[in-house]
Amino acid sequence: MSIQEKFSRLGTDNAPGQEVRQEASAIATLLRGAALAGRPVDFSHGDVDAHEPTPGAFDVFSAGVAAGGRQAYTEYRGDFGIRELVALRLAEFTGAPVDARDGLIITPGTQGALFLSIACTTARGDKVAIMQPDYFANRKLVEFFEGTVVPIRLDYAGSEGRAGIDLEQLQAAFTAGAKVFLFSNPNNPAGVVYSANEIAAIAELAGRHGATVIVDQLYSRLLYPGMAYTHLRAGSLDPENVVTIMGPSKTESLSGYRLGVAFGSRAIINRMEKLQAIVSLRAGGYSQAVLRTWFDEPAGWMQERIRRHQAIRDDLLAVLRATPGVSVRTPDAGSYVFPALPDLAVSHADFVRILRLQAGVTVTPGTEFSPHAGNSIRLNFSQDHEAAVQAVERLVALVERYRA
Repeated sequence: MSIQEKFSRLGTDNAPGQEVRQEASAIATLLRGAALAGRPVDFSHGDVDAHEPTPGAFDVFSAGVAAGGRQAYTEYRGDFGIRELVALRLAEFTGAPVDARDGLIITPGTQGALFLSIACTTARGDKVAIMQPDYFANRKLVEFFEGTVVPIRLDYAGSEGRAGIDLEQLQAAFTAGAKVFLFSNPNNPAGVVYSANEIAAIAELAGRHGATVIVDQLYSRLLYPGMAYTHLRAGSLDPENVVTIMGPSKTESLSGYRLGVAFGSRAIINRMEKLQAIVSLRAGGYSQAVLRTWFDEPAGWMQERIRRHQAIRDDLLAVLRATPGVSVRTPDAGSYVFPALPDLAVSHADFVRILRLQAGVTVTPGTEFSPHAGNSIRLNFSQDHEAAVQAVERLVALVERYRA
């Protein structure tokens, strides 16, 4: 694969915020006279102004700055004292011990953890099983490292009570030689949570075939009432064959500090540190201090955050479901909805652009997450409540305008 081909796999046109920056002036001009004028809303990522970061985060960051060089220049895998604290909290949360010294690394965001973990488990020609739909960077990074994607179907729309993984396809992927399985739980973009039975089946299949599993659990704290969550690493799978990725960027609105954590297999974490030492040296030294606030929010803070997100979720679902031809499953967790739109008189790619230019509504096209999701769009509803509802009302108005 040529250099040009490798980088063509990393298309970032639909990355969070990119299109808004590229066309901000055009959007502003159009909206001044548009029939669907309203406050622009960028559903491609969450609004940290509408949902403020964890209380005290900036104070801890400032203290890290005041600490000077000893905080700025930590070990490549992160300050050991912070790793010890985070390891204890993650062990309690996930139900299995975390080795702070050799089994955990702090990375520049969970995106950094994802990059490192795929780079450390994928070589040219290696088969990697990936859910469809799932987080868009999974496929792009595997292809960039010249691995072969083996798609696994996720029937999220027709599988209430479970995520909907096609376990027969996963078994076939392992039988065909896939040695890595990569998935997000809760799923990004559909917001569905894998059931205990599905997690047990994944562990059994991976264990039987000696496969490594990388699980992105970025939204595993933002669970809606009545949802149970099963941590893969707390089950029967060999701990040396599991890497879990988490971070405070989304649920806790700390994305600007660029903090992620990967923990599990000591062999893979050691490789990740060697690569991080070359790519970025370390997660931002001062920012690492912010992890002291993670899992240590004021009493009731997380419950209130979940309540507010559920209220936005339910109002958006009501608007979407009142529109003929739109279908959407209720997310179990996280801050994404992934509605499927009816047939339109324009392509869905064009409709995404029309939304942005005529209504000031930015969404991520479903094709970023699966080639089979061309009629779907992803909305991150971690937004101002009223603005989000009004934006979705403008969205469905354009669905009616351009309906086939």
